[in-house]
Order: sequence, then C-alpha cells, then structure tokens
Amino acid sequence: MRPPGHGETQPRLDDDRLPVVLVVLDGLGDRPIPELGHRTPSEAAHTPVLDALAARGASGWHLPFGWGRAPSSELAHWALFGYADVPFPGRAVLEALGAGVDVPSGVAVTHAALRTSSADTDGRVWITGRTARDDADDAAVLLEAAGALAAAHGHRLVPLGGRGEAVLLLPGCAAGAVTDSDPFFEDRHPWLRVLPCAEAPEAAPTAEALTALLREARAALVSHPVNHDRRRRGLPALDVLTTKWSGALGAVPPFAEHVGTAGAAVTSTRLYRGLAAVLGMRAHHLAADPDHGADLAARLDAARGLLAEGAAFVHVHTKATDDAGHTKDPRAKLTVLEAADPGLAGLLDLAEHAVVAVTGDHATPSTGGVLHTGDPTPLVVAGPTVRPDGVTSFGEAPAHAGWYGLVSARDLLPLLLGHAHRAAFLGHRPTPRRTAALPDAPEPMIEP
Repeated sequence: MRPPGHGETQPRLDDDRLPVVLVVLDGLGDRPIPELGHRTPSEAAHTPVLDALAARGASGWHLPFGWGRAPSSELAHWALFGYADVPFPGRAVLEALGAGVDVPSGVAVTHAALRTSSADTDGRVWITGRTARDDADDAAVLLEAAGALAAAHGHRLVPLGGRGEAVLLLPGCAAGAVTDSDPFFEDRHPWLRVLPCAEAPEAAPTAEALTALLREARAALVSHPVNHDRRRRGLPALDVLTTKWSGALGAVPPFAEHVGTAGAAVTSTRLYRGLAAVLGMRAHHLAADPDHGADLAARLDAARGLLAEGAAFVHVHTKATDDAGHTKDPRAKLTVLEAADPGLAGLLDLAEHAVVAVTGDHATPSTGGVLHTGDPTPLVVAGPTVRPDGVTSFGEAPAHAGWYGLVSARDLLPLLLGHAHRAAFLGHRPTPRRTAALPDAPEPMIEP
C-alpha cells in the first residue's frame, strides 16, 4: 500500500488488477448415465488437471438461464459476455460476420441451408437430412440457382462453403425477428412457415418475403437437373432451402465500452469469430486440431499472447465436447474430456497471476432425444484472490458442494471481474454507461 494522500487517512490503493481467462468447453453439462455408474461424463472422466484446478479454487454450478431452460450457445455466450440486457442481433448476423460477409445495419439476415425432404399427401414437407460432405459440388450449383432467384427479388444469397450453407440478406426488409422454417426436430415438425415473432409485428413484410422466396426455391430445386441426376443415381435430392437464426444488426456497444475493459477471444468456429467481430473484440482464430489436448494447449498459448497485447479478458472456446455430446455416445464425450484435460495444464500456471475459469455454455446430454437442456454444468474458478472451498475434483456432483452455488450466465462475468479486482464500484459513475468492470479508459477532463 502506498502512503495516504494529503489530508487522507486511508492508504492509496495499489493497482493490482488481474486479467481474466474464461475457458468454455461447449456443451460440457450432461446427465447421470447408467453405463457410467450413474455419473455424468465429467464426473466419470479421469481429468487430473481439472481436478487440480478445482482443488486450488472454488466451484459451483453454471445454470445459464435457470432450471429447465435449454440454452443455445449464442444466447448463452451473449449473456456470459455481459450483454443479457442488450438486444441480440440473431445468430445469422454472427455467422455472416464470422464468414467475412458485410452486414449492413438494419437489414434482415437469415441462415439458409439445403436439405433433403419427403412430402406427404397433406402437402407438408418433412426434412430427412442435410448436405453431406460429398455433395459439395451439387450443393454449389443448387445454391447458385437459389441465389439467382433471391437476386430477382432484390435479396442476396451468399454461400458459406462446404455443406450447402449460406446467409441470406434481404435489403428491403429492416426487421429480422421472424420464425425458423428449419424444424430442428425433423421427426416432430415438418418444414415450417415463416411468421413474424409475436413481439415484432413489424417483421411481417420480412416473413412474407422469405415465405415467397422459399416456396419459389422449393419448386425450382425439385425440378433442377442436378436433383434429377441425384435421384437417378439413388441419392436424395437437395430440394428444400430451410432458414433459421434470423435477425438484423442494430446498435451493439463494443465490449470495451459496455463492460469497461478490453476483451479478446481465441475462436474455434465461424460463430465465435462473428461474436468477437460484433463486439469489437480482438480475435485469434485457430482451426480445430483433432488432438484435443494439443488444441487446447495452443488456444491457451494464444490467450497468453492476447493478454500480452493488452486484453484484460480472454475467452477460449472449444466445440469438441459439444460435438461429442451430440453423438449420443457417453463414452465419446468422456474420451474427449480425458484427451482435452492435459491441454489445460497451462491454466495451473496462469492461475498464479490471473483469474481463470472453466465451465460450459450449456448441457448437451449424451443420451436421450434432446439437443441441449437446462441442466447445470460444472464451474471452477482459480486465481490469486480465490479462496479454495474444499472441492477437490471436477464434475457436476463435486461442483454442487462448491461455494458459488448456482451462477447464471449474466452473473458469471461480474463474479470473475470481482476476483480480478476489476469490479465496478456501485455508486461511482465514471462513464455514461454502467459497466461491469471499473472502466479502463474513462474520458478525462482536459484543462482549457
């Protein structure tokens, strides 16, 4: 502590603010599984590094939006980054930005994908599959045809490469709050009509324009020579264009302004590149390495580099755990966790001079007929200011005994900033916006 200033009795406070590194193992949460001894994959996996981190820190359950509410990755991260009260622009906007597509403000955007289908006698169209990797050439031709139809209506279809995916921009439509035509649950709902969301009646023109285009595209795709040839070869026709994640880019305050400190991300997919872009965060993109341990070790190295460049908060993400959960093979998820664990060893050193946290953005159960669920995911936080709570292993059951209890997505960043000696002092207003962190760069008064 430095000596008090003139007329003061309290010592001047040292500036001992710490950086924060948040590692998100996508889809980490799970449910107890009989074949794993009624344990979750996190509980059953041998993870000595994560166990050591738990022993050094404090644990809890991350329950992003409360019991029973099944989060998507994009909405969970939006809240995790402190934006729970800022209107979400729609995942399609983030996917477009992550692909390097220019997204004008106030233009409706949706994600489009070629799908296979089967029509019933009632005129309903049931989605039966998606574009396979070997279908890339056919998908490119079909998307070109769909793009010509879109252009005739004044829209713009931009292929994203690979598996028949694209983003569709509708410049004549300002409101993007419309429903998905993609049913997600293919055996429960057919191809869906696009409607304005209940809270956004102004999106009716967007819904009408999108419905007209999708119906026209359906007719063109069914009769397209590429699909005639696919049927002749015994392959399913890629004859439906589905849409989802619609939205529009509005006013989004940059992370440094909204949170109060500089943020950065080590990204793994197009979605997270787009999230970093829309929030004005510096990003270091790394393609996924099939060696999960090497992959996470490289991501932590990149995080150190971003800290050295001035970031105070760095997000590190891997999709591997979520992908394993979606296989519906519990042992696949367990195997990924065990393979990834050595790659997190760098967190033990980082925790000497930073606040580090590991959690998931949601639960992706590796059994059952669900995608994501509102089950808790383990949370562990360690660092110089974190008092160990007696939990000595990683997983949902051990974490339940941790001191943090239930932590919502909107509360996680303030928790971490508090440990990092960066919490905004409530009642102090150095900036017009209420920030979660004591702001790094409030506007100074300049002498006349």
